[in-house]
Amino acid sequence: MDGQVIRKVVIAGGGTAGWCVAAALSRLLHPLLDITLVESAEIGIVGVGEATVPTIRAFHRNLGIDERDFMRNCQAGIKLGINFQNWARIGDRYIHSFGLVGKSPWIAPFHHFWLHARTLGFGGDLNDYCLEHRAADAAKFYTGENGPLSYAYHFDTALYGPYLRKLSEAAGARRIEGKIKSVQQDSETGNVTSLTMESGQVIEGDLFIDCTGFRGLLIEGALKTGYEDWNHWLANDSAWACQTGLHGRLSPMTSAIAHQAGWRWEIPLQHRIGNGFVYSSKHLSDDDARAQFMRELKAPVTTEPHLIKFRTGRRKKIWNKNVICFGLASGFIEPLESTNIHLMQICATRLVQMFPFSGIHEAQVQHFNQATAREVEKIRNFVIMHYKLTERDDTEYWKSRRDMEVPEDLAMRVQMFRDCGHLFQAEEELFRIDSWLQVLPGQRVHANGYHQIARAMPEARLREMLDGMRAEVEATLARLPDYETFIRQYGGAPKPMTAG
Repeated sequence: MDGQVIRKVVIAGGGTAGWCVAAALSRLLHPLLDITLVESAEIGIVGVGEATVPTIRAFHRNLGIDERDFMRNCQAGIKLGINFQNWARIGDRYIHSFGLVGKSPWIAPFHHFWLHARTLGFGGDLNDYCLEHRAADAAKFYTGENGPLSYAYHFDTALYGPYLRKLSEAAGARRIEGKIKSVQQDSETGNVTSLTMESGQVIEGDLFIDCTGFRGLLIEGALKTGYEDWNHWLANDSAWACQTGLHGRLSPMTSAIAHQAGWRWEIPLQHRIGNGFVYSSKHLSDDDARAQFMRELKAPVTTEPHLIKFRTGRRKKIWNKNVICFGLASGFIEPLESTNIHLMQICATRLVQMFPFSGIHEAQVQHFNQATAREVEKIRNFVIMHYKLTERDDTEYWKSRRDMEVPEDLAMRVQMFRDCGHLFQAEEELFRIDSWLQVLPGQRVHANGYHQIARAMPEARLREMLDGMRAEVEATLARLPDYETFIRQYGGAPKPMTAG
């Protein structure tokens, strides 16, 4: 399609993925494009994306979304990190927060100076140097102009899509209700030319966005793009999900609690808890998983549990011919680190930045696919790490995770930290050094060495620096209000109506 003007964009499928890309294109590129989204109200939302990472805030800012309005309309709460339980050993607990750990005084990252201090008998706990970690654990929070915390959200995905839909339609996007009956392609190029609806309506386009979920109606059904399976690394293929009422103190953290054949999540929204039970069906039957899930819920169920089947992996090409796939149509990494909505939104942003107004050029497609692949692989490896770095041997599931071969890049990074304490953030990588620095020790992997530049700092200066950093964190923490009290005032949503 070199040289062909691209103006008519057709988005197949709605939900979070479809309306994310519709919102990005309509809010940022209107009136340059004619945007049509087709979806059926009869097709439900999978709904495993209620937790996010901080990049969502940049996406919202770019679209001009008011935070408080979003929070009220989507029942949103704040997420400062993830509370992991029972991962390396049963009884273990650690927090992967979104904050910076300390401040680097010289050329080497902060943790090398902390590691040196530990050999001298001082320095305290590494988590004492991370405000987000301390605030998450203490359930404190504040945001506003010059707010001190890095954070993301918990929200209701059933409300988020409709919220983005209103923004998109206000910016000129058009929605068509109905199911897609067939996909038409050019006989010579194989490009998609139109969609035929069950009503008989034909929708033509220049560029098609596939948000049809796991089935990938365009990217796979029409174009046969192929799928790369990651089940040998990420063995979980099933999840039960339901909602319950609130229990206890409202927390600004997702909980990820490992069980004998996977893990379960708890995601606290303003007026309910989103619950899930992720597992490998090779190690636990659907019925037994459901029964265990129900036993472990801490509050009465408000929705009946529904079963989700998935296949971890990715489409071999995110962009193939004139079709780009988003969300579940592009692949799936289990929601352990809450990255699926991030991947939708970073791809939507990339598309805005690289939109093919003058036609689809192969070099541009290759760059888009390569950039996306690199980011997805780095996220995949970070998630694999949680399983590989277990010491659990109480079930065959955990023994198989502990003993599996992992991607070479991941094995190298873990070993480098273990040997000499070095960490790095690669190009197009979501997780910073600070994330590795919290998860690796949380999984009982500790550095046996550190950069010797830390020894060049006089001990008295090192002690003064570390004491000052910890004191600054503690002083800021003391000024933060209680999380639940603040959030009810800041972005509180009206309590949902109950039936009956």
